[in-house]
Amino acid sequence: MALPLADIPRDETKRSATLAEGVRNDEEYSGTKPVEERHRIDEIRLDNWMREHVEGYAGPLTVLQFKGGQSNPTYRLDTPGRSYVMRRKPFGKLLPSAHAVDREFRVIAALGRQGFPVAHAYALCTDDSVIGAAFYIMSMEEGRVFWDPALPSQPPAARRAIFTSKIETLAKLHRYDPQEIGLGDFGKPGNYFARQIDRWTKQYRASETQHIPEVERLIEWLPRTLPEQRRVSVVHGDYRLDNMIFHPTEPRVLAVLDWELSTLGDPMADFTYLLMQWTMPGLADLDLEALNIPSRDEAAAIYCKVTGDHVPDFNWYFAYNLFRLACITQGIAGRVRDGTAANAKAMESAKRTVPLSKASWEYARKAGAQ
Repeated sequence: MALPLADIPRDETKRSATLAEGVRNDEEYSGTKPVEERHRIDEIRLDNWMREHVEGYAGPLTVLQFKGGQSNPTYRLDTPGRSYVMRRKPFGKLLPSAHAVDREFRVIAALGRQGFPVAHAYALCTDDSVIGAAFYIMSMEEGRVFWDPALPSQPPAARRAIFTSKIETLAKLHRYDPQEIGLGDFGKPGNYFARQIDRWTKQYRASETQHIPEVERLIEWLPRTLPEQRRVSVVHGDYRLDNMIFHPTEPRVLAVLDWELSTLGDPMADFTYLLMQWTMPGLADLDLEALNIPSRDEAAAIYCKVTGDHVPDFNWYFAYNLFRLACITQGIAGRVRDGTAANAKAMESAKRTVPLSKASWEYARKAGAQ
């Protein structure tokens, strides 16, 4: 899962990318590269397995690795007649619920049957003896991935259409009845936010490296003030522009990617996480009207028009989302402390915990916290 820059107070961060740099980011993170040595697999065994389990498959097989830093290593598989994508678990010992490629496969298979824009799910392999880890095969959707939300490579009319498609696609996801599409048991019952707050609080405690007063207040306040959960839907969990493929020439979503965090829950979690991106570096400092990008209020209206929902008070939800990100960065800080994530990017992420916590508490105060 890629960690987005969050709503850190303005005096602690500045927008780091110009529009021109955004074009380079799109080029840097898109496409493929030779498979890294640590991610190499037995291509012969994979080829043999696909001949047996993937309808229409015919080799020979050429394997490349996608750029972009997915937590589940992702490969492009080319044959003379067709291209595929393989997502697999990392090699080595993992937490029991981590990197659940079987859940990813299940959700995209179910959504694909409804006509939702996802890659076609071909086959799942849970036998580690084939390539050393569980994996699944899906179709290769040829299109565009945008890494900079300012969309510097696009003309103004396309920018608005791309954002509209992105928002309407999320709204479409949230309209499905999980029971009716075969995902009724895809998540646990009960209040989604209560479960999430409990989960992230435990992770924070397990990784705690310093006392942060704002986090302590949030851990006490958030569970006491849970919003009512009016309905349950499939929740993506990390719905961002760079987690989707757009048509090669048209401003519409072809496939939503990275379902690793998907579950059943409150659609307001996805919706407010989407809207919070307007407060992050990347959109917050732009002249949205000049760029022809919808404002946050316009984005909310697009979503609500499709779902029939009303716009909630964002402050509690923004406090929750930033608390969640603070717990994620605290987990990274814990790994830095333990010597298992001692690289520059991990160190930078770890430093965000305090400003994220402060920003979260500011939203909590706006929502009525004392």
